[in-house]
Amino acid sequence: MSRIKGKGNRTTEIALIELFKKHKITGWRRNQKILGKPDFVFPKQKIIIFADGCFWHGHNCRNTISKTNKAFWERKISDNKHRDRKQTSRLRRMGWSVYRIWECQIRKGKIPKNLLNSIKANSLQ
Repeated sequence: MSRIKGKGNRTTEIALIELFKKHKITGWRRNQKILGKPDFVFPKQKIIIFADGCFWHGHNCRNTISKTNKAFWERKISDNKHRDRKQTSRLRRMGWSVYRIWECQIRKGKIPKNLLNSIKANSLQ
């Protein structure tokens, strides 16, 4: 687990970049100094995207908890979910549209339609 990095993950961020290319989505930035360290920022549209790993952020598609040190992992994932809700709320109060895309959605090649519509609508303005 220690070898898994928080940035540049192939199953989330890199795969989402490929989806952006496929859908000809431009205007995104990475590594912006914004609350919560979002994976992608569309500064002109004030859109933030987090590419969340299903295990690390507790998505119900993977009902897996490590068999060793179960209490630690349950607490860790619970804390991650709490932090995600708090950051999303604060960013929205700051005027950002916040989207969280699950790893399993990215793996299936799906970008939520409301996000696609928001990006495309805002880029025409």
